[in-house]
Amino acid sequence: MKKWVVRFVSLLVFNIVVLLLVGFLTPARVGWAALWAGIVMTALVIWVKPFVEKWFRSMAARSANRRTRAGEKVVEFLLALAVAFLVWIATVVLSGVHIGGGLLGSFWGYVIPPGILLIGWAVYAAVDDRVESHAGALYDRATRARNADAVSSSSTPPVPQRDPSAGRGERGDGLTDEQRRMLDELGKG
Repeated sequence: MKKWVVRFVSLLVFNIVVLLLVGFLTPARVGWAALWAGIVMTALVIWVKPFVEKWFRSMAARSANRRTRAGEKVVEFLLALAVAFLVWIATVVLSGVHIGGGLLGSFWGYVIPPGILLIGWAVYAAVDDRVESHAGALYDRATRARNADAVSSSSTPPVPQRDPSAGRGERGDGLTDEQRRMLDELGKG
């Protein structure tokens, strides 16, 4: 569970940053919708993207023996771009992101963001181990603090135990022998 939470949250933060960058560089209007769009995109990237990539790669593998190395790299790039395009379309449809700017702006609002997503995914792939290890450390620290708070707040304070021998010398005044001795010494001095 921890692994999925850490991965989801770290990718979510990264996707929100990428979406804000998309909103800044393209006719797509992201704004505050970046939060919800980031959640949608993160879910798509974690759970849907691997299946779509696998499906596209299996279709491309049928003709792989007829391509050169350069041709294979071009096909891989086009597959990644197609997956990024589908993720972008799903994000726009399922979130509050709007593509504005008229007909030409609308065209560029659908064409440029998948390229930015590809660049963002490449950057994330390069730094994901470090990001997830830092996020994991923060998760561990937060759960440790939460568990410590839960233990301290749920446990009742211990009831002080009286020493059974301490009350033997009581004469109805509620004082122990030691307390009586201290009072006697105060009275003498």
